[in-house]
Amino acid sequence: MATHVLAIDQGTTSTRAIVFDEAGVIRGTGQQELTQHFPESGWVEHDAEEIWYGVLATCKEALADAGLGVNDIAAVGITNQRETAVVWERATGRPIHRAIVWQDRRTAPLCRQLVSDGFEPHVRATTGLVIDSYFAGTKVAWMLENVAGAREAAERGELAMGTIDCFLLWRLTEGRVHATDAANASRTLLYDIRSGTWDKVMLERLGIPTSMLPEVKDNSGFFGEMAPAHLGRALPITGIAGDQQAATFGQACFTPGMVKSTYGTGCFALLNIGTAPVESENRLLTTVAWQLGGERTYAIEGSIFVAGAAVQWLRDQLALVTTAAETEAIAQSVPDTRGAYLVPAFTGLGAPFWDPDARGALIGLSRDSARAHIVRATLESVAYQTSDLQAAMTADAAAAGITGATSLRVDGGMVANDFVCQALADILDLVVERPRVIETTALGAAYLAGLEVGVYKSLDDISAAWQCERTFEPRLDAGTREARLAGWRDAVARVRTTSG
Repeated sequence: MATHVLAIDQGTTSTRAIVFDEAGVIRGTGQQELTQHFPESGWVEHDAEEIWYGVLATCKEALADAGLGVNDIAAVGITNQRETAVVWERATGRPIHRAIVWQDRRTAPLCRQLVSDGFEPHVRATTGLVIDSYFAGTKVAWMLENVAGAREAAERGELAMGTIDCFLLWRLTEGRVHATDAANASRTLLYDIRSGTWDKVMLERLGIPTSMLPEVKDNSGFFGEMAPAHLGRALPITGIAGDQQAATFGQACFTPGMVKSTYGTGCFALLNIGTAPVESENRLLTTVAWQLGGERTYAIEGSIFVAGAAVQWLRDQLALVTTAAETEAIAQSVPDTRGAYLVPAFTGLGAPFWDPDARGALIGLSRDSARAHIVRATLESVAYQTSDLQAAMTADAAAAGITGATSLRVDGGMVANDFVCQALADILDLVVERPRVIETTALGAAYLAGLEVGVYKSLDDISAAWQCERTFEPRLDAGTREARLAGWRDAVARVRTTSG
């Protein structure tokens, strides 16, 4: 009997595939970087065809790295960069435009118009989200309005839309399945998270025909079969979740009050709030964490648009480092930043500010500011941004009758950096727990897929399998912590363009 699961992890900066065994241990990996396209200021696009071919290539690479064949794979799981939107032709599977990435800000004017037209209360109550260009719905609307012939083709029922998982599922099944999961659907601005149905009000306002929409399914269940032509045998696709929900699942945050924060391109903190949705009073998001057996578990989420992407900026745009790994030693070479702060609002500010027009700034430089101070300020910006989320999340948890977390489970490529983890513990004044497997996004997708086919038996078994690799305790005194946070708040105030 096959006992391995193949997880497709399609992220913002790379596409990966990872083979996990029945103990949740990584047995093989494949990875390809993904080209970033910036056609205008604030616009970010990906070539969906490049994504597709990258998925096929990395799946083969992961199997080879594991020394396994396709017959050793029991199921396939998919996790994806959320909110990134694709529109494609039903007849050919060809995208009508590059995928518009979650970071993209081009629909900010439309979002301001929606707020002006009074749609914000409806969106908050129905979708759990705020009106922001971050989400997929306005991106689809933009493509229908700006790609020649798209509106007419959509009205004729010739186009399909979806997030990256949905597009990949279509391609993997050779057009036989047009579906998504409840967690990804909840990130579109088009989905009623209470009723579990598409929201007719927002669809009509954005001019998106219902014929374009995918079916919404549980996160763990049979989605369809990968066509034999791709890897040599038909494989069941039995788990799908957006990257942050998948990471929350992979971190075994199954009990209300548990929190995880993932540090990749951006940073995303999710607090499990159980089976009843609670509207945030602090401009955070209420989202579907996962849906199993038709029952939805919800989370409060805080979203930071730039975390690891700031290190990429140091490397690629400023050439201050040649690898991300260098930043740890460089940051530790100085005791502090000498008052420098980086506010990495390169694509606007996310939660709790939701300011799409804010732009990044390096503040507090003096004549003796050096490379190490800038690198340290870049890494510390992740902790400061997380602190903004933590304050809002703690308030929302209290309102929902949930005790605030005393620890934070972290994951993502950035937390391999010990300096980042210690900075988080110091600034948040929380114990930070780094798991043995930090690739919890892919692991969560594997768990969801494996649950359906019996590779993983239950949520209790998954919880028991979670292991902490290292714990980071706070060691910064309260006075220093508050002084540094005050400097951060001042730096953020300087780049904001809104007061809401």
